[in-house]
Amino acid sequence: MRTRIIFVCLAASLALATLTQAQEIRDGSALLTAMHDRYKDIWYESVVFKENAITTNPDGTTKTEVWDEVLVMPGKLRINIGPSADGNGLIFADNSITRFRNGKNLGTQHFVHMLLVLGFDIYRQNPAATIDLVKADGFDLSQIHEEKWDGQDCYVIGAAKGDLKSKQFWIEKNRLLFVRLIEPDAKDPAKTRESRFRGYQKLAGGWISTRVEFDTDGKNYFNEDYFAIKADTKVDPALFDPNKFANTTIFNDPKK
Repeated sequence: MRTRIIFVCLAASLALATLTQAQEIRDGSALLTAMHDRYKDIWYESVVFKENAITTNPDGTTKTEVWDEVLVMPGKLRINIGPSADGNGLIFADNSITRFRNGKNLGTQHFVHMLLVLGFDIYRQNPAATIDLVKADGFDLSQIHEEKWDGQDCYVIGAAKGDLKSKQFWIEKNRLLFVRLIEPDAKDPAKTRESRFRGYQKLAGGWISTRVEFDTDGKNYFNEDYFAIKADTKVDPALFDPNKFANTTIFNDPKK
């Protein structure tokens, strides 16, 4: 009898917690805060991985390269495109992007990597900072509704129900994980660009999407499949120094 009473009490508590969360999340700011609060004490601080970067050409053929990536939250991401010895890649840091080709620094521009912000940084920085970045990027945080996506209930922020054109992001309701970003194409606003996080796996105290997909107007043109994933490894700060790009590697691959 006592066991039954305890079970009923636990069930009631869980139901109340779920109801309370639903009641509290009335806009995008509340949702971003809830995402942060869910994982703030357990989400990993850094992650390194390799990926198969798959480009779909206009004729339907595909090209696959192996890229190396290292991410330190909040806000730092380095990508080595192909073998490190080739000197091609990107550094995202302090809301900017620096591009490299054949070991040459092509310059730095302002850039807020929203996939990094919503998929990773949200869990490791003050939610006010995330809210400011998202607002500045043009998302209407007052717009919120719910949809189904990949069989899961999701919050949709930035667009009204039925609107798949306006700038918006989708968050899985159960685990509070980012799953979808829709926005006008930067080069041609008449087109719609979509990015999706799929294949989530547990990693340390958090999660990581092992597949990222990119479409324009419903046509897939690029995918990323992650492997050799390791969380909370020691990361050399020099990896994010543009002046040291040519002399540092993520996985210490031998130079050729």
